[in-house]
Amino acid sequence: MHRRNFFIAGGSLMVLSACAANGVDLGEAPSASSLAEDARIARAVLPSQTPRAELLQPWTGPYQGVPPWDKVSAAKLREAILEGIELQRAEIEAIANNPEPPTFANTQVALQMAGEPLDRALNLFGVMTQNIGSDDYQAVDTEVSPLLSAAGDEITFNEKLFARIKAVADGAAAAGLTAEQTRLSERSRDAFVRSGAALDAAKKAELGRINTALSNAFTRFGQKVVADENTFTHIPAEAGVAGLPASNKAAAAAAARSRNVPGYAIVNTRSSVDPFLSFADDRALREQVWRKFVNRGDNGDANDTNATIAEIVKLRAERASLLGFGNHAEWRMQDTMAKTPAAAMDLMNRVWAPAKARVAEEVADMRAIAGHDIEPWDYLYYAEKVRKQKYDLDQNELKPYFELTNVRAGSFEMARRLYGFTFEKLAPGTVPVFHPDVTVYEVRDAGQPIGLYYADDYARPGKRSGAWMTTYRGYSTYDGVKNTLASNNNNFIKAEGADPILISLDDAETMFHEFGHALHYLSYRITYPALGGTPRDYVEYPSQVHEHWVLSRPILDGYMKHVETGQPMPQALVDKIEASQTFNQGYTTVSYLSSALVDMDLHTRATPPTDIDAFERESLARIGMPKEIVMRHRLPQFNHLFTSDAYSAGYYSYLWSEVMDADTWAYFEESGDVFNPDIAARYKAIILSEGNTTDRGEAYRRFRGRDPDVAALLKVRGFPTS
Repeated sequence: MHRRNFFIAGGSLMVLSACAANGVDLGEAPSASSLAEDARIARAVLPSQTPRAELLQPWTGPYQGVPPWDKVSAAKLREAILEGIELQRAEIEAIANNPEPPTFANTQVALQMAGEPLDRALNLFGVMTQNIGSDDYQAVDTEVSPLLSAAGDEITFNEKLFARIKAVADGAAAAGLTAEQTRLSERSRDAFVRSGAALDAAKKAELGRINTALSNAFTRFGQKVVADENTFTHIPAEAGVAGLPASNKAAAAAAARSRNVPGYAIVNTRSSVDPFLSFADDRALREQVWRKFVNRGDNGDANDTNATIAEIVKLRAERASLLGFGNHAEWRMQDTMAKTPAAAMDLMNRVWAPAKARVAEEVADMRAIAGHDIEPWDYLYYAEKVRKQKYDLDQNELKPYFELTNVRAGSFEMARRLYGFTFEKLAPGTVPVFHPDVTVYEVRDAGQPIGLYYADDYARPGKRSGAWMTTYRGYSTYDGVKNTLASNNNNFIKAEGADPILISLDDAETMFHEFGHALHYLSYRITYPALGGTPRDYVEYPSQVHEHWVLSRPILDGYMKHVETGQPMPQALVDKIEASQTFNQGYTTVSYLSSALVDMDLHTRATPPTDIDAFERESLARIGMPKEIVMRHRLPQFNHLFTSDAYSAGYYSYLWSEVMDADTWAYFEESGDVFNPDIAARYKAIILSEGNTTDRGEAYRRFRGRDPDVAALLKVRGFPTS
């Protein structure tokens, strides 16, 4: 997230007037001359400062400047962040102490500009801590995180600044601000209130203490989990990997060689563990790998996170109370589409019961084959046996069609056909990268360059696990920045030599998912960067819907070709996949939804728990968690919840977004063309391009003509719709 977005980071989602409703005129956008005049006024307010640190300088090179990865080091970033905080402090003071009456230009536009050097440094730093994660960057993270938290509080608690922000928002109508300017002003005002700007001095001091303590705890949690994920299970003999597909064996062998051990290594991350649990014949080894994976952060050693979690939930409860909320979830959900914990729980409970019922059916099918009770380390293994029996479908039969570079090329073709985007690989050395494995593509929209897309596909020690998307710089017209820099990040095991990297269908869908996030940000056509961040339970919608195109016939025919024969996936195999699309949805739904339900339970407690393991067990018992399944993210390793506030009391968001995702895919399918150009153009213009410039619920109604239908979600998962 851009540092300039700080000002609305905790704010509520303003319910605008009906200006955002179906087809109603949203008002005139600011003219280029008006934007230029506002920018001139804003710059005149800010002090003239020349940063000393190299990494605070404006980015140079093509595409309106690119990140100077070739100049980055931990020491330089530390220097830049410390100086950047001071430069931002001076800019905020200049805005707050401006003797001129507050206006949108001299207050809100100036706030958009304040802290730009620090913003640049933090965008670099976020990548180096997540994608590289070496000890020197972790040490700087430990040092600067509390300083950044304190600097943020200093802005929020600045009474003169808040008075100006409030005056601009309260006087928006009288000043003739546009709908977008009014939304920005009102959201900024409300965010400051929600973050403590209206508290008295004593309560502000207490809130500052809480925020700094949370920042330290978030950093500790993330570092402990990464340390546990850097471990691996050593399997010296080939018999231990019997059953694994050749590509997974090769990856495990490569992982062992890179760790200087003989045989095979199953790295303690999901991308290595899940294939092992799905295919390895050795049941005892499956249990060993499973236990190591699900106990990350929960081993009673230096990397145990339970005490850190207890500290975080206690601090969150204290903060919520201080700000006038009953619990952390009520505070966090102000800026969401769901609005309240009750609304989120209502959706989750509607899905939970049929999901559990489906698990019982799945377990019965597996027991019939296994001849024994199903344990959590058996579930994926015997699910594959059932899949083969019921649908004559073997996941190993699919992998040769999903070669990594071909899957990415297929995602690019999806973006071209739907939205007119094209991606062209840049020659190595054209722009700096932070690691030699990173590949960079120029992005064009209708033939015009609009930015860059960075792909970092491979696992490495220190890199966080999973897959994610981030932006190095977003689109905004108030300052003329029209080249977006976006990235996708994965954790595939790098092949040796020219060997192809074969991935699963699930991995391919994950790539399209993260690419959907990138397309969302590449589509932005917004004026002010602070209106770029959408509600947490909306932001997963544009990513999730793009998973559906993986198995569309044009993408299969053009890109998902067998790595040896070069032939596209035959329709008979596609039919098998589609017939089995609702297969194992009990497992998929329960493993995810249990994590979301426990998250909400944890953050709606009036008195936060101190024994986290006991709480987790009791919470799962209350909802009737099937014993054969473990949460997708157990609390001791739940990065979504405990490395920041971002997804706390918000993991339900994926399900909320999936209602819109399923309803949107149904819209395309019902049209008879899943690449329907008219629907795609409206989707890009309304859902992707607007950012948060209008209420997102109203935006969906403008796109679809109605609210999303939850029945579409139940149908996709194969659950009863009545």
